[in-house]
Amino acid sequence: MPLMSENKDLCPCGSGKVYGECCEPIIKGSKKAPTAESLMRARYTSYVKHEIDFIINSCETGEKIAEIDKKATEDWSNKSTWHGLKILRTEKGTEADEEGIVEFEATYTQKGIRDIHHEIAGFKKINGEWFYSEGMMRPTTVVREGKKIGRNEPCPCGSGKKYKNCCGKNN
Repeated sequence: MPLMSENKDLCPCGSGKVYGECCEPIIKGSKKAPTAESLMRARYTSYVKHEIDFIINSCETGEKIAEIDKKATEDWSNKSTWHGLKILRTEKGTEADEEGIVEFEATYTQKGIRDIHHEIAGFKKINGEWFYSEGMMRPTTVVREGKKIGRNEPCPCGSGKKYKNCCGKNN
């Protein structure tokens, strides 16, 4: 009886498929994303796997399109712990469409703060290939991981001072 795949082999996009049969062929360029959602899943997986070139190259380019900041993208990818992608809705974006929308939430932790990147992303098919075109952020509430430190509690850095007079100064 064949053994089930370990969780580490599952694609980070949350499809339940093995990475090598899901987003990896799209990221590595051996397969084109058939839908806007599949490109969105591959882009999220690229953040998890630190495949920055794919993130950059899967964006629409042109005179009126802002250039993506490679360093900022790389920093966000590398300095975050990625927890998961949740597709909230899709509008068009099928193999037969020329444009589509994917609303999603990507959950991550950075500097001890768990956050949700909630975006409504627009995609365009150009010469038969899907590209990320634009995104509109949806504000979310930031949730602190762990207990909040009170102003008058001892500073967690071990200085012996109250938090408000040490690391909490000017916060």
